[in-house]
Amino acid sequence: MPATAVDLQNRLAYRFHNAALLDRALTHRSYSATHNERLEFLGDSVLNLAVAHMLYEALGELPEGDLSRIRANLVKQSTLHELALSIDLPGYLKLGEGELRAGGRSKPSILADALEAIIGAVYLDAGYAAAQDLVRRLFDQVEIHPDMAVAAKDAKTALQEWLQGRKLQRPQYEVAAIGGAAHRQVFEVRCVVEELGLQSTGEGASRRAAEQEAAAAMLRQLPPNGR
Repeated sequence: MPATAVDLQNRLAYRFHNAALLDRALTHRSYSATHNERLEFLGDSVLNLAVAHMLYEALGELPEGDLSRIRANLVKQSTLHELALSIDLPGYLKLGEGELRAGGRSKPSILADALEAIIGAVYLDAGYAAAQDLVRRLFDQVEIHPDMAVAAKDAKTALQEWLQGRKLQRPQYEVAAIGGAAHRQVFEVRCVVEELGLQSTGEGASRRAAEQEAAAAMLRQLPPNGR
């Protein structure tokens, strides 16, 4: 197996029995017809279950609605993108020349999907317990506490409330681009706060998801203590 794959397994603290599964998990559809989308589909379900279990154990007193909001916040694209960066995942991806020129290694959607594909690959390689252990390691640096229920409020709502509290106009959202295959489109949305001279972008499998990512990116730009 190539040294880079061995290095990634060290970062994951998991050694694959079937190296082909990891290879497929790292392969984008732009590189080969044998790509990671089916593994990503599987990994998404495994990830949701593992995170739900983790939250059930850590926050046993919280009601279902709060647990659902926290889980949604932990498995969203921007969170998975950050986790992918924490293991230096961009350098291991297999992308086609066109996607490489388009900056595919830095696209949050591609990195988040690849991380889910890796989780799905571990599940197929060694079962749920091994995949669950991987998810726990990935989230090891994320502090889980009851206040996350408030923080997990959806980004568009949080952004609008922040602006309204300062008597600023609502943000404007516009579709900047639509890419991907017809059955698997990727939307890129731009969020603009004209009065502050700020803009951000987000990607998602739907316009709504992309707007949420753009709003989350905008929130990270806002001053913590007002204008």
